[in-house]
Amino acid sequence: MALPKTQDDWERRVSTFLKAKIRDSDLTYVELAKRLKRYGFTETEASVTNKLKRGTFAATFMLACLATLDLDKIEVREIAG
Repeated sequence: MALPKTQDDWERRVSTFLKAKIRDSDLTYVELAKRLKRYGFTETEASVTNKLKRGTFAATFMLACLATLDLDKIEVREIAG
């Protein structure tokens, strides 16, 4: 497995991975933001969109998104390519 070599590569791949998982779940960013509230997040559609577009967000945000999507397990190779 060839791991990303730069921080930009990691950000791009993590963001792409998370967007794909959200899309696969047929969840809108509005619905994701609503569901994140149960984990103490105060996101909006715009804030979710901006974080995923930038590719920079806290690990806590990603983990809460994965929990919201009911994903218990992911493998680094799914993200790293």
